[in-house]
Amino acid sequence: MKLETLNDLYVEELRDLYSVENQILKALPQMVSAATSPELKSGFQAHLKQTQEHVSRLDQIFENMGKSPRGKHCKGMEGILEEGKELLKEDAEPEVLDAGLITAAQHVEHYEIAGYGTVRTYAKLLGETEAASLLQKTLDEEEQTDRKLTQLAESHINLQAV
Repeated sequence: MKLETLNDLYVEELRDLYSVENQILKALPQMVSAATSPELKSGFQAHLKQTQEHVSRLDQIFENMGKSPRGKHCKGMEGILEEGKELLKEDAEPEVLDAGLITAAQHVEHYEIAGYGTVRTYAKLLGETEAASLLQKTLDEEEQTDRKLTQLAESHINLQAV
């Protein structure tokens, strides 16, 4: 795709996020299975449902634009998720594994926060107010997930891993 305008870049970045979310949908069930902390397991399950909603919002944005969400594979997220898979292969104590899963999940969340913040700003600049609102909602949820992961880590999971 030739990027001639901010709108072209906006569509390309939305496609990247669509790939991101779909890769996460495939990875989260493995994280749910690997987590030993009931709170962490529950958090991953909740985020799986939330991620399905994120995909639906992106579908809605693409439908409103009359464009396909397909055509891009996010190699950045592929790498982040691959690092998480390597963690699952380690011979780790359960508490240490949970701490590592939080680390991996926060890498994912920070990537998403950066992406959604950018496309939300592009949507605003392009006058795409409905899309900007949907993207802001997803951005808020990603930030909330990151805060919840930090709270779990700091309240007990990291302490148990010590």
